[in-house]
Amino acid sequence: MKILITGGGGFLGSKLCEALLRRGVLTGPSGEAEAIDEVVLLDAFFHVAATDGRVRQVVGDIGDRETVFEAVGSREDTVIFHLASMVSGECEERFDDALRVNLDGGRHVFDAARAIVGRPRVVFASSIACFGGEGMEAVNTDRTKHTPQTTYGMTKAICEMLVNDHTRKGHFDGRSVRLPTVIVRPGKPNAAASSWASGMFREPLNGEACLLPVRRDQRHPMTGYRTVVESFVGMHEVKEERLGSDRAVVLPAHVVTPALAEAVVREVAAEKGITLGPWVEAFDSRIQGIVDNWPQAVDGARAVALGLPVPPSLKGIVEAYVEDYLG
Repeated sequence: MKILITGGGGFLGSKLCEALLRRGVLTGPSGEAEAIDEVVLLDAFFHVAATDGRVRQVVGDIGDRETVFEAVGSREDTVIFHLASMVSGECEERFDDALRVNLDGGRHVFDAARAIVGRPRVVFASSIACFGGEGMEAVNTDRTKHTPQTTYGMTKAICEMLVNDHTRKGHFDGRSVRLPTVIVRPGKPNAAASSWASGMFREPLNGEACLLPVRRDQRHPMTGYRTVVESFVGMHEVKEERLGSDRAVVLPAHVVTPALAEAVVREVAAEKGITLGPWVEAFDSRIQGIVDNWPQAVDGARAVALGLPVPPSLKGIVEAYVEDYLG
């Protein structure tokens, strides 16, 4: 079996690659477990060279159709995980690039999957940014209307509909995993409007100041990266007849505020002897304005009914980050 991961050089893409290599098998077109013998990672750049002989890194632009088709190839036993995307803050500032990368890039991936003989399985990484504006509810579910108020959310919503329609037409077997904000991402802050969500855990734990751009009572749905990777694999493994015509599933998530995050981080730090950096008020009306149009709570009951995992406690998510990245 061949696996293609777009965005394979990124945080979640590399974590997913590691998980699949450890697992060694996925359910194939035969309906039986098939060995993974090739993993192709497509991304604009890679921080670390691959060391596993099954892995091939392809440096390229998801917005270039020929590059995508070459990476996808023609093997009938190909599985695609489409994670590549510009992040939310970038999309607001660079509208045309957002369309080229998120929308055209998605179309290239879906067209390449359609060209494969048979009916390959495609798992797409969507976002709760599909929700927003007047259609948003107090608790958003898979039945909540899509009225996104960001360019990022708009591109994700369109790709979800493309996945559903390609699936309806028999082009491929598509599934969309609608992600809450994923914590705790290692490294430095990025251009995502939700970058503060990881930063309010990561920077203090690293002994650095967290510049907090939103209100301390801002509610936001969050889940851990280990749970997200497990959910990508789990969504692939769900039997098709259980999914119906709506192939997009929102994951369960904790409702987290910066005040709650600080309390949990202080608890973990006290237990593990970590000296914390400070939380510093650095209100940013642009970021707050974007976040104000995002959902504050989601209901992942459908995902759980399909067998996808429930995230551990918020403290457990923080402890996982400490274990994985602070040693």
